[in-house]
Amino acid sequence: MIVNKMGNPSQWSLRFKSILTAILVGPICIIFRGPIYDAFWHYFWGPIIADATGSACVVKNASPASWKTTFPYGYELVRGFEFIRYGDTCAKIEGIVAYPGYTYVSEIGYGILLVVILFAVSKMLSHTGVKLDKKLVFSLIPYMVFGGALRVVEDANDIVPVGIESLIEYPVNILLISPVIYGTMFLVTIVSILVSIKLEEKKFIDRYEHALIAIGIVLAGGVLSYLGWLVLSWPHVHLYLEIAFVVLMMTTIITMVSWRFINRERNTITEGIGSIGIVVLWSQILDGVANVVGIDWAYKLTRGMQQNLVPKHPINRGLVEIGSQFPDWVINIIGTAWLFLVVKIGAALLVIYIFDKESMEENPSWTILLLIVIIAVGLGPGMRDMLRAVLGI
Repeated sequence: MIVNKMGNPSQWSLRFKSILTAILVGPICIIFRGPIYDAFWHYFWGPIIADATGSACVVKNASPASWKTTFPYGYELVRGFEFIRYGDTCAKIEGIVAYPGYTYVSEIGYGILLVVILFAVSKMLSHTGVKLDKKLVFSLIPYMVFGGALRVVEDANDIVPVGIESLIEYPVNILLISPVIYGTMFLVTIVSILVSIKLEEKKFIDRYEHALIAIGIVLAGGVLSYLGWLVLSWPHVHLYLEIAFVVLMMTTIITMVSWRFINRERNTITEGIGSIGIVVLWSQILDGVANVVGIDWAYKLTRGMQQNLVPKHPINRGLVEIGSQFPDWVINIIGTAWLFLVVKIGAALLVIYIFDKESMEENPSWTILLLIVIIAVGLGPGMRDMLRAVLGI
């Protein structure tokens, strides 16, 4: 009866659905706010704080007299949080303990949040007059490079030796910590798009994409120049160009072979996605290759790096653990991270297969938006991993 009076639910507006959801869910969140916030802190906010402070772990609701390893500023900035420096201490603590990095729970949560944000972005861009097409995809590539390099800025400032003052410290560096940096990059990109549109409206340029690309190149060039300055100024930041050469060459070769394979005679798998497919392949393969080189080969390729990189994502760590179960002679040849590269290649090919000509024609805007995200989550982390290995951090 109520549904009949309110009409067909499928015809309700998004705003009405959001208000109705808030009315239904809001009281539950208020009643169980304690356990809900504890879970949120444990899986989402706590790991970000631990990463930003360079801690082995962070304890919620810790007593000031409980531990002697508190950072000097701990209770001044975050009331009730205890920052623990050493991992062996973390294992002995009882209570709500958060470790830096992602968990399976947080990755699922961020995935759901991403879908919601994509719907909002799609609505917003439609009102600004931005056309979601292939030109926009290529215009945003410099911002993905910028985002990956910007994350490395935080990495470099996170491991400064004694006697060197970090240029970006807690809590400001939270803006550069994953996944917060994706929000930071989103704001930077949206502002750049709006500025570019305004320049087009004022007749300073013919198309807003030209200004958008130029702004992105300036931003990416600026942060890469800053990393170059760190190489010259800080003793713990090095330059291993051989790693960049190996990563970029392997990525390009694997991309060319894969692209040629899926475009063999009478195969129309790339008919819908077109040239964007190459970008999808290259970005995902870059992430996979950078992980293989950084985790397994960095120490062997250089004469100064002290150790290989360590995987940070749970899925990546899980695949590395599987790879470490193979015989020693296999590990000595191809390492332990190669499964991640295989998964990345398979995921890229699956994306190209799914986004066929029919999907591009039926819902081109939504398809382009998804492709932008897919490229970003490959190119951004791939650039970060490669630059971390190149700089030895």
